[in-house]
Amino acid sequence: MSKFNIAIDGPSGVGKSTIANLLADAYHMIHLDTGAMYRCVAYYLLKNKVDVNNEKELLDALENIDISFQEDQVFLNGENVSKEIRMNEISMAASKFSAFNAVRKKLVSLQQQIAKNKGYILDGRDICSVVLPDAEVKIYMDASSKARAQRRYQEYISKGIDADYETIFQDIVARDYQDSHREISPLQVAEDAQVIDTSDMTIEEVVEEIQKIIDEKV
Repeated sequence: MSKFNIAIDGPSGVGKSTIANLLADAYHMIHLDTGAMYRCVAYYLLKNKVDVNNEKELLDALENIDISFQEDQVFLNGENVSKEIRMNEISMAASKFSAFNAVRKKLVSLQQQIAKNKGYILDGRDICSVVLPDAEVKIYMDASSKARAQRRYQEYISKGIDADYETIFQDIVARDYQDSHREISPLQVAEDAQVIDTSDMTIEEVVEEIQKIIDEKV
């Protein structure tokens, strides 16, 4: 089978990264976690108190950001920030900062450059329409706000991160609005993407459903 790319879009907390990791293992592909990349940028900008409304300051900061992946760990300028970038504060900041043209331009360019040789799975908000419009397989994963909040709550608890369900639920609702109403590359369903509602599906069922689509397409 020749190399191909898979693009997965969907709202916050729908489980895109989990599914992408499992598919990457099954098809011997590389999962490029674009959400983690935006979270790294948000973490760096907040930690260094960068004035994001000052274009020069923002551009200078972006030049100083180096993001790398080692298995399921995320490194920002050599520091393992896998746990730090998963906090709710960083999630909301990532959604906000991803609306900045300079941030999107830098990361989209990096993502396209990495994926041009094929064999990658990318997940995010605008992968099907903007980042990889020529991807051989395009999926839009969806789920109710309540289902996503419950999953994220359980994920945090399992990782030993303090969490409150109601706070997570409200954050997800707020982020959905923010992601779908932003001016640059809003969250939307690409015309040629296959939509899967995962609200009442197990992880195994979602993987199986997407594998059927992949095997038909490729």
